[in-house]
Amino acid sequence: MSAPVPRLVFTDLDGSLLDHQSYSFAPATPLLAELAAACIPVVPVTSKTRVEIEALRQQLDNTHPFIVENGAAVFIPQGYFEQAPHGTEEVDGYWVKAMSGPRQRWLDLLDKLRPQFEGEFENFYRAGPAGIAAMTGLSPEGAVLANQREYSEPVQWRGADDRKAAFVQALTLQGAHALQGGRFLTIAGDCDKGRALDWLRTEYRRAWQASAVMDIAVGDSGNDVAMLDAAGSALLVRSPVHDFPELKRDSGVMRSAGYGPEGWVEGVGQWLAAEDPHKHFKG
Repeated sequence: MSAPVPRLVFTDLDGSLLDHQSYSFAPATPLLAELAAACIPVVPVTSKTRVEIEALRQQLDNTHPFIVENGAAVFIPQGYFEQAPHGTEEVDGYWVKAMSGPRQRWLDLLDKLRPQFEGEFENFYRAGPAGIAAMTGLSPEGAVLANQREYSEPVQWRGADDRKAAFVQALTLQGAHALQGGRFLTIAGDCDKGRALDWLRTEYRRAWQASAVMDIAVGDSGNDVAMLDAAGSALLVRSPVHDFPELKRDSGVMRSAGYGPEGWVEGVGQWLAAEDPHKHFKG
């Protein structure tokens, strides 16, 4: 009998594993425990910062790698693999694979463009913790953590749609990439969640000496599309505030009936129970 193919779960947080309004993951707690018992890593892939994830990982009792700021960097706890993956650097107890330039580069660019788009956007750094809390509903403490970005900068667009297109074009001409999430544009380098997922999946396969892995990506919004398209299986979690994002793929896809963590449990549970999820997930 051949050995079972190792599995991986790559998951968005806000609106997927975490409730859109309360940020609770309580409905997913039993399934997270089941995944841990089966030694299936659950890898957060999020727009959140490193310090936000560190706090959440303690609550989740999660010791696995994580992907921050919409794919801008991968953080692997030192010693998680037998050796540091190629192209990483040691930072505060992690092996870090940076896929974007530093935050300051994007702050400088936004300052340069501000006179051209005065009053039409606000970004996290300029808004500060109080402004971030107002825009996101985070607690004051949570807003402080959300502002400790290292590789990207979230922007809230407040102007007209046609002006937004001009804003994105101006950013692109200056070497930045703007990725639309559920609430914010993330300004960063040429990176996304899909490329970060692919890089980390390769490192898992190498470490496990496996010819293949069986993975699922879970997400709910536009900034998740790249990883949903990149994974072996994709779970689109229903959102109370927007439609399912459009994917390039049309197979290996499931759309949940439930919202947030309830939808997460619904889809990941079916994936876990399926011997071959590709036969069960239909577009």
